[in-house]
Amino acid sequence: MTTDNKIELGTDFEPKFDLNGLITAISQDSKTGQILMVAYMDKKALELTIQSGNAVFFSRSRKKLWKKGEESGHVQKVKQILVDCDQDCLILKVEVNAGQCHVGYQSCFYRAVKAGGKLEFAAEKVYDPKEAYKKK
Repeated sequence: MTTDNKIELGTDFEPKFDLNGLITAISQDSKTGQILMVAYMDKKALELTIQSGNAVFFSRSRKKLWKKGEESGHVQKVKQILVDCDQDCLILKVEVNAGQCHVGYQSCFYRAVKAGGKLEFAAEKVYDPKEAYKKK
């Protein structure tokens, strides 16, 4: 099997991290199919996610590991991890216990693009972020 065929058709998990050591990870509600968020994982975040069964990401802005729900309590229980054909993107099929967007929506994709480049809201808030992110 050639290298591409091994990656594309084989059974070895060989994720391709980018030059920054990251791989795109899309969280999808395992029950509804709704896309909840897009984030990134480094090798350690991916390992911790597989080991713990809870989504762990790498925060590019904070430059550190980030366990989803560590502040808000809005965790993602990973039911399945899918990898695309060339192993440079992941889909995490997750069960969630509350809204997943830090501004109060179920999904980070709560606005739609209208003609003319304006945005319109496509969802309602499901929780109050001021309550969820109180400093302890």
